[in-house]
Amino acid sequence: MHRTIEMVQQPVTSALDSVDAQILAILATDGRIANNALASRVGIAPSTCLQRIRGLRQRGVLRGFAADIDPTALGHPVQAMVSVRMQSHARAKLTEFMDAAIEMPGVLNAYLLGGSSDFLLHVASSSVDRLHEFVIEQLSGNPDVAATETNLIFKYARTRVPVISPAQTPRPQQSAPRSA
Repeated sequence: MHRTIEMVQQPVTSALDSVDAQILAILATDGRIANNALASRVGIAPSTCLQRIRGLRQRGVLRGFAADIDPTALGHPVQAMVSVRMQSHARAKLTEFMDAAIEMPGVLNAYLLGGSSDFLLHVASSSVDRLHEFVIEQLSGNPDVAATETNLIFKYARTRVPVISPAQTPRPQQSAPRSA
């Protein structure tokens, strides 16, 4: 099974206008909305809407669309955040470890961190025993891993609102009236 690894990109150099921000806000809550309906809600032509979406993808603002699948429905009701600290001699292997971690069974997300831990892995498992086996065999058994810390997730919530909302986005500047 191949997984997409999304690396955090550098900030987008061109600012988003209010139309782009509206498009992102709507897509964040309904990624399956038809282009015609999206264009109507934003108040632009469908062709313009499609061009803006393509532009947002090309600039790396809109990274893609994905289904939000509940791990519990697939038999993995136990979720945890596992922090991983690497051995000092393994600092050159951070990218290699991240590539391997995201391919490990049950790993939903992998984050390379700054701070006391090097990685944070979001893991789903069928049971606490299986989670324990994963941590011991896949992580602690790796000679490049210095330490792990496992925190069970009881409940979680996440936002579907983009960081830049239409209310926070600078309005496009009005052009000066043309003289006749």
